[in-house]
Amino acid sequence: MKPWCYLLWGILMLDQYAIAGNIQAVPQTESIVLGMGCFWGAEKRMDEQPGVISTEVGYAGGVGVAPNYESVLAEARRYVASTHAEAVHAEVVKVTFDPARTSLRHILAAFWENHDPTQGNRQGNDVGANYRSIILYDSPDQRLVAEETRQTYQMALTRAGYGKITTEIVPLQRFYPAENWHQKYLQKHPDGYCGLGGTGVAFPGDVTYRYSAPVPALDGRQLNQARQLVVFEGEDCPYCRQFAHDMLSHWRASVPVMTSLSAQPPTGWKLKSALWATPTIVLFEQGQEISRYTGYDGDVPRFWRWIGEEILTPEQREIALHGGTEPAFTGSFLDNHQPGTYVDAVTGQPLFRSDAKFDSRSGWPSFFAPVPGALVLREDDSHGMHRVEVLSASSGIHLGHVFDDGPPPTGQRYCINSAVLRFVADKR
Repeated sequence: MKPWCYLLWGILMLDQYAIAGNIQAVPQTESIVLGMGCFWGAEKRMDEQPGVISTEVGYAGGVGVAPNYESVLAEARRYVASTHAEAVHAEVVKVTFDPARTSLRHILAAFWENHDPTQGNRQGNDVGANYRSIILYDSPDQRLVAEETRQTYQMALTRAGYGKITTEIVPLQRFYPAENWHQKYLQKHPDGYCGLGGTGVAFPGDVTYRYSAPVPALDGRQLNQARQLVVFEGEDCPYCRQFAHDMLSHWRASVPVMTSLSAQPPTGWKLKSALWATPTIVLFEQGQEISRYTGYDGDVPRFWRWIGEEILTPEQREIALHGGTEPAFTGSFLDNHQPGTYVDAVTGQPLFRSDAKFDSRSGWPSFFAPVPGALVLREDDSHGMHRVEVLSASSGIHLGHVFDDGPPPTGQRYCINSAVLRFVADKR
């Protein structure tokens, strides 16, 4: 046999082995492009779904060509009105999966569960058409599945009290990969932005698709009806952990606090609007949202000032937050002689012990020594006088002033307003 005949015979035999299954064929894959807010979190959540082979973040759905991060943000600012949302490229993630291990319906179930598709041109704390919810399909079959799952999830959301889904379902024209520094961003930066992870409403069916299983809402009947703080947290949220460390680990404020991983209000209670970032701390009174504090960046005095604005009386706010003074001889603790601890009216943290209290005849409760570490002193030249202002170290609120005319052993007189104190009697 001539050499070229051997070569032809080898090619034919190789082809026969492949047909017989002796050579493994490259597995078939399917891809779909999804927008569900900031593509960092979207990629992380979709990347963890069973059957997903790879993910890539990028831009799609707009009219511009060759977009980049800056141009997409500029587009979003230019087209503020929702009627022009289709002109703006969305931040999206291209999800490639193995149809032998999962299905497009499973992928889309995870898509629906892992964001709030009712928010329009926003998601989380990101506002703009570039953060809109969108499904970009590349075949009629994908469009049908997308529309069917949207209808299914809409029924579930409606039962849970949510509004209409705003998600676009449009054909994919072109996917533009994002810059390299955006790819796998949350793997490179574990402390990056974290959202709520969805509405907490499960996609109907007997298979769990969600990134994190929905957690039941708190039972409103078990909470304080008069006044209650609820901290809405997110899974794997570093800012939530920081808030827990800075605040919740030593919580002594008069208003009770509870935490919840659910994005839903306690049963029977009402939020003014949907939550969009974690942590979000909501103050409820009689089951109705009164105020909320969204996000936490470690600014402790700012958080306590928010609490003070909400729970203090007008007189207390004038003193605590604006440096006012109650009239002499009017304070409720002026003649209090019970053994116990005087605490910050906002945080509940100890300030003075009763055995350091003395009668200064000045008209205000006076103490010759504080609890160690409880106070911050600051020079005060207001009202044409030079004084030393006394602030609470835990909340930063104004308490009064300190003078060098007190009794032994310190020789100091901490002249404090009753209105910014709360008294905790010793247990007998």
